[in-house]
Amino acid sequence: MNVLVTRPAHQSAFLADGIRALGGNPILLPVLEITDVADLSPVNNLISRLHEFDWAVFVSPNAVNKALTLITQQHTLPPQLKIAAVGKGSADTLRQYGINEILIPAEQSDSEGLLKCVELQNMTGKRVVIFRGNGGRPLLGDTLKARGAQVEYAECYIRKMPEIDTAPLLAAWSHGKIHAVIITSSEGLHNLFDIIGKLGQQLLKFTPVFTVHERIARNAQNLGLEKVIKAAHTGDEGLLESLRRYFPVAK
Repeated sequence: MNVLVTRPAHQSAFLADGIRALGGNPILLPVLEITDVADLSPVNNLISRLHEFDWAVFVSPNAVNKALTLITQQHTLPPQLKIAAVGKGSADTLRQYGINEILIPAEQSDSEGLLKCVELQNMTGKRVVIFRGNGGRPLLGDTLKARGAQVEYAECYIRKMPEIDTAPLLAAWSHGKIHAVIITSSEGLHNLFDIIGKLGQQLLKFTPVFTVHERIARNAQNLGLEKVIKAAHTGDEGLLESLRRYFPVAK
């Protein structure tokens, strides 16, 4: 079972180890590259004013790592600041920094899920800082503004599409040696589409694609992919369980 893992390289270890434990072979193809922002002064300015905010929202593990590295260089988090995370991965990363009181979605790990939380319904007069990458989805901030919040963005990392030689991958794929693909973000899905070109897109169309997000599953179907499997549970554990169920020869 050769499984194409498209997550950024530095976030693939747990998933890759889990695939090996199932008897599979992870093939790493990071379709998102995470780099530092060139000018840190805007995000550092926001960090120096954290005491002015009621909520800090972290949209990804990358946002947590980049922001907390900068925050801990200046000071500790203000005691009144409430912390929210878009998903389980972000919350787990926050706990690595000793932050345990975290608002996270009860069900779906995305902006839509977080916005369902009772604590974020009446935001009149509340000040919110959202730590994210460059040009993230506007839904979270726009909705909080519509609910009365004042929202500022702290863009603390850059996401970009890497340059990859896909010839060896496409050769293996053409010979039936890629059995599944894991997609963990909509941006990653579209980057993968661009990176693999028309031949790869035709191969992808009939290859089982695994994700934990309903929105990504819909996007994949809209792109014409015919075998889209949404895991029943969130996180890497959900993806691994979904793989195990789909491929009965796995351990």
